Amino acid sequence: MGKTLRDSSKDAAAAATLRLRHAGLRPTRQRVELASLLFKNCDRHVTAESLHDEVTDAGLKVSLATVYNTLHQFTEAGLLRQVIVDSARSYFDTNTGDHQHFFLESEGMLIDIPGESIAVAGVPAPPPGLSVDRVDVVIRVKRA
Repeated sequence: MGKTLRDSSKDAAAAATLRLRHAGLRPTRQRVELASLLFKNCDRHVTAESLHDEVTDAGLKVSLATVYNTLHQFTEAGLLRQVIVDSARSYFDTNTGDHQHFFLESEGMLIDIPGESIAVAGVPAPPPGLSVDRVDVVIRVKRA
């Protein structure tokens, strides 16, 4: 007998709860709902607005401010990686591993570049008392 939609939803919520606890976050209802949506499929890039639209389409009641706050909490806990493409737009990436991005500006789409595909040279030494956390490369592309 196959799984029902309700069983899949319970499985996603259980997986989200475990992921949140492992990251040191309390699994509140809203965090579990957002994590269930964010991490249900393969790695992806979302904006707060696109995730809020997804939440609304799923019939869940979560404010846009809560989505923003939760995405930032997930980023601080290491569950997401924030990718800032310009001063007005940032994405949240479920792939927290070593990689960079192509950005197709006309479509607002980020595309992963595997970490071993790009090398960054000439990174200056940071000021005393600081260390480099990571280097983000965003290569802007357009359709040929």
